[in-house]
Amino acid sequence: MLTELETTLLGVMMMIIMLGMGASMTPRDFLIAFRKPRGILVGLLSQFAVMPFLAYLLATLLGLPAPLVVGLILIGCMPGGTTSNIFTYFSKGVLALSIMMTTVSTMVAVVMVPALLAFYSGLAGVGGEYVIPPGDVAQILAVLLVPTLLGMILRKLNPNIGATIELIGSLMGVVVILFLIASWVPRNYRLLMETEAAVYAATIGIGLAGMLFGYWVARGLGQDRNRSRTISLETGIQNGPLAVLVVTLSFTAAQQQAVLLIPLLYSLFIVLTSTIITLWYRNSATREALARDAAKIEPA
Repeated sequence: MLTELETTLLGVMMMIIMLGMGASMTPRDFLIAFRKPRGILVGLLSQFAVMPFLAYLLATLLGLPAPLVVGLILIGCMPGGTTSNIFTYFSKGVLALSIMMTTVSTMVAVVMVPALLAFYSGLAGVGGEYVIPPGDVAQILAVLLVPTLLGMILRKLNPNIGATIELIGSLMGVVVILFLIASWVPRNYRLLMETEAAVYAATIGIGLAGMLFGYWVARGLGQDRNRSRTISLETGIQNGPLAVLVVTLSFTAAQQQAVLLIPLLYSLFIVLTSTIITLWYRNSATREALARDAAKIEPA
């Protein structure tokens, strides 16, 4: 369980992240993107159709208990996080697409996350004390849209200030994960030692499966390899800190501790797995670029 101070700090950090995310966009960016929206629509399909289903499927196959099912399905329903933008940059992906997907999925999440969470929790048979009221989730997400819109306004008024806020917000995405690890793991190392292999399989598997299916869904719907890798990262890298915030504001005491386990473990392992996948994608992008350059050189 997170302390009241840690919960407050997490809320403040999420506000900064959302402010930075908003500062990465302007209204004109939306107009340009929606002239050719296919990549964003494919990304939203992967985000809100593939990921929740994968979470439900993993929870069912692994036979997880109710609190862990809720935690896993919540991760599956989350929008993308700003961390995915950082990994997309280092993978030589399409950064503009990643940022737009993160922003749009966060806005759409106000409606989609409560609906998907209620649907899949009901499908999994979760009831009673572990049900997260859809209205509470929608309210949290709606509140977080305020700093996002404020960030867009600041970027419009002063591009230099907007760029600085964008950088701070992106870095804060990593800081939040480190904060959660540093504050929670030392107090709960015994719990981690006693956690069953199925729980680790779920927390690692949901990110990897999301990246795998995100890539092939994008390829199947006509996206090129580079855009598909971008959509892959955006699909598998969910907003873990946001899931943690939702849990801390929805549960207390022992319930909170049980439901928090998967969102916290996911936030830890997604950094490790995404680093490996990013290196692989970066090498693939480099090889493709070299092949294109070689093809342009005509024989003497």
